[in-house]
Amino acid sequence: MKKSYIKIIRNVIIVVTTIGLPIGLIIFFKNDIKYFEKLISTSGILGPLLSILLMGMLSATPIPTDPIVILNGAIFGPIMGIFVSWMGNNFASIIEYFIGRGLSEVADFEKIKSKLPFGLNRFPADSVWFLLCGRFIPQFGGKIVSLTGGFYKVPKLRYLWTAIISNLLGSMILAFGGYSLLHIL
Repeated sequence: MKKSYIKIIRNVIIVVTTIGLPIGLIIFFKNDIKYFEKLISTSGILGPLLSILLMGMLSATPIPTDPIVILNGAIFGPIMGIFVSWMGNNFASIIEYFIGRGLSEVADFEKIKSKLPFGLNRFPADSVWFLLCGRFIPQFGGKIVSLTGGFYKVPKLRYLWTAIISNLLGSMILAFGGYSLLHIL
């Protein structure tokens, strides 16, 4: 009896944090994103940490972190911008993965997976190619891969190494692009 009570509390916390928190963050960031851009660029040595934390917070929302990666390249230069973006994207990926795992538990995904249409019960979410290449879909690819990986309970080690590699490549492209845009304009 006590175990089911704990499970209910856990499910309520997961639902509130995965539905309520993103709505609150969207409302908050919609009005103040320019403020955060200025704050990151003027925070000196704390700027990179602020950027990483901001990317982690945005992982709980549908707001993509790609603009922040580009901003990191413009603010911190190509090498530091890539590193900060890579760390931020890795942090965000881990949070998104565990949100997916939590939602999978709440929805009891293992029970309903066999009833999914279009053969989605056999979706190869643990495929290295899906985990590596899916993140390169602009804006939402990383979130889709992370949440799907969590839902389908992709082994943590496989998820982690593929996220680290693809996040590095994505950070290199976007942060260097942000740095280049700043110096071309």
